[in-house]
Amino acid sequence: MTRGLGGQSPANVTYHLSGIDFPASRADLERHAKDNGAGGDVLDVIRSMPDQEYGSMADVTKGVGEVE
Repeated sequence: MTRGLGGQSPANVTYHLSGIDFPASRADLERHAKDNGAGGDVLDVIRSMPDQEYGSMADVTKGVGEVE
């Protein structure tokens, strides 16, 4: 359930990553989002992000921006 947040929006991606511990790899982000019930649209965005270590949610938001 996305609670009204847009599918691939940065807000929807970060919503599904709430509670994740940083630093985190792209694979960690994908696993955490999946565990939090993320749909395919969110997982596709995460899979398209640069394969790097993310140190904060700000880094994740920047990575989402690079996908768009």
